[in-house]
Amino acid sequence: MKRPVWAAIFWVLLLSFFAWDWVHSGPVDVYSEPPLIAAGSGQAPTGGHCASTF
Repeated sequence: MKRPVWAAIFWVLLLSFFAWDWVHSGPVDVYSEPPLIAAGSGQAPTGGHCASTF
């Protein structure tokens, strides 16, 4: 097969995956999502030992 055929197959598969994911995933509640960057947000750090406050 030629390169344009493979490119078309790739884009069809990728767009098909996005369409399938859109149909089968639930709605996103943006108010319950954690902040992308919590620096200066007032939230206490959580995680590994380096985030320990004691």
